[in-house]
Amino acid sequence: MHDDVLRELAYLRELGFTHLDLTPKAAFAGQGHHGAAATLEETVDDRPAAEAEARIAAAAITSGSPATCVTLGELRPFALDCTACRLAATRKNVVFGAGNENADLMFVGEAPGHDEDVQGEPFVGRAGQLLTDIIKAMKLTRDDVYIANVIKCRPPENRNPEPDELEACRPYIRKQVELIRPKVIVTLGRFSLQSLTGRSYAITAVRGNWLDYEGVRLMPTYHPAYLLRNPTAKKDVWSDMKKVMGELGIAF
Repeated sequence: MHDDVLRELAYLRELGFTHLDLTPKAAFAGQGHHGAAATLEETVDDRPAAEAEARIAAAAITSGSPATCVTLGELRPFALDCTACRLAATRKNVVFGAGNENADLMFVGEAPGHDEDVQGEPFVGRAGQLLTDIIKAMKLTRDDVYIANVIKCRPPENRNPEPDELEACRPYIRKQVELIRPKVIVTLGRFSLQSLTGRSYAITAVRGNWLDYEGVRLMPTYHPAYLLRNPTAKKDVWSDMKKVMGELGIAF
């Protein structure tokens, strides 16, 4: 199905289409992709052929899965509608991610806090301000990088994510990395490192050391929230960020 959708989208681009109306999703919930497309074909016979093709392609996309997405724009609706774990019942907003979708540098945190849950944006609270300061010290802006969390919904009272919650969200963060294709990933804290890599690393043992994730250079470091509680660790994080700057060719 994935190849068929790509061919349909390429055809529609040649016809001048730049947007697909995704409103058929609710109407075709529970149908297989063949059933959705067939129903659409029956209901749009009196419309131009190109519009019919657009709606068929839209139905095919919305009946797919995160694994079939080819852009972050396609992936986002799956995350926003996700009910795969208990956090869906208590969240205010899904915090998908933000920043440059073609970034060379990607920061991956653990989970949204209260401010992130309210605003639907990653790292906007006190820890987020500290991360912004770190990015500025690296001679970059938040618009230059991409920021996301391995967990897209806030755990109640900011508790640690449970293993099944990490597992439920893992396809989203891994797909984000796949689509962005950064040169460097900085994982912030233990849970982001363990969830992304699937390995039981201890952050104190590996921070500051280069790891590999699917061919991407990965630098583990402390979470900004940890630095708020332990300011003396800021020098360690800055040492880690200088290694990242060197890898990206940024003078310091």
